[in-house]
Amino acid sequence: MIKITDVKAYITCPDGMNLVVVRVDTNHPGLYGFGCATYTQRCKAVQTAVEEYIKPLILGRNAEEIQELWSLMYHNGYWRNGPVVNNAVAGVDMALWDIKGKVANMPVYSLLGGKCREGIALYSYANGSSREEILEEAEKRMDEGFHYIRLQYFPMKGYSQMQREGKPRNAKNGFYQDSRAYMQEIVGLFENARDSLGFGPELIHDVHERIPAADAVCLAKEMEPLKLFFLEDLFAPEQYEYYQHVKQVCTTPLAHGELCTNPVEWQRLIAGRLIDFIRIHFSMIGGLTPSLKLAHFSEIFGIRTAWHGPTDMNPVGHVAQMHVGLASTNFGIQEWSGFGDAMHDVFEGIPVVDKGYAYVNDKPGFGVEFNAEQAKKYPPKEEIVEWTQFRQTDGSLFTP
Repeated sequence: MIKITDVKAYITCPDGMNLVVVRVDTNHPGLYGFGCATYTQRCKAVQTAVEEYIKPLILGRNAEEIQELWSLMYHNGYWRNGPVVNNAVAGVDMALWDIKGKVANMPVYSLLGGKCREGIALYSYANGSSREEILEEAEKRMDEGFHYIRLQYFPMKGYSQMQREGKPRNAKNGFYQDSRAYMQEIVGLFENARDSLGFGPELIHDVHERIPAADAVCLAKEMEPLKLFFLEDLFAPEQYEYYQHVKQVCTTPLAHGELCTNPVEWQRLIAGRLIDFIRIHFSMIGGLTPSLKLAHFSEIFGIRTAWHGPTDMNPVGHVAQMHVGLASTNFGIQEWSGFGDAMHDVFEGIPVVDKGYAYVNDKPGFGVEFNAEQAKKYPPKEEIVEWTQFRQTDGSLFTP
């Protein structure tokens, strides 16, 4: 029996974003696995959950019984579906799949049924603080071979200019936005993009649940002539029923799921065919095991995958999503935020990207190695999270 002998969670910050890496060791020399448990905003809480609660729970257990261990970790705390515990479970879950692949001497995608495609189609970012900057970045992405491009003002920064109203007296710090001004600016940006780039590239935009629901319905309608690949996260999970209103008034493709941590937040959306792409963040729902089930569930209803792939996910998480994408008939697109030199200093086996496609290596498991000694060169940041302090023009906090 392959027994679990140690579980450890590391926090490192190679590219300016706190990442959590879980390592699971076994009683077989040289047999271990890595997983992603990154919840950047609460990384120490995840580390504590892994090392103080999950580790003593699973030490000595059979590392090959992934489903049994996932259920044990998920239910043992009684209350569930929270991002801290889900990420802790996810880190171990991915590490167990990594171990499973190494035992079988196969890449994980082979364990999931084998490849349906050779490369993973990516969408890249064209971010900027003005229309001109964004369109210039989009042209660069096209020159690099990307066919799918997300046009975005610098996340949670460029929106401050989108105001018709000034801040009230004694306004608190935060990112302010007038939803109507934002809508007008985004429609104008995409009109300019189609004028300059044509309808060849597939364009994407992320609303990030940052405007009132009624305005979001209007935005989806106004974007219809611009033929987006998808419009992402129009509504917070609590407001998912508004997607039905959008489907009644326009054909703009819709993607949703970045904030979901609970199955009830996506089951009805998928079964009701109210979205076109599922955007779950693997570690936020518990790892590869539940995400694979979600991919199959989505396939039944004709929903494609577009897994969340931001900077706050370590390379193991990105690669795990790609392995599922390689083996899924309903794969749609994969978000790609890219990695800097420091990330390559800490991780080996990062996918190769060429002309808009990502290629994972064929090593057993996920084929990604984490260097804990090198990671010490990039200690975690200690700071108050600011970008979530998003405000309406009157100064009140807006809940995504």
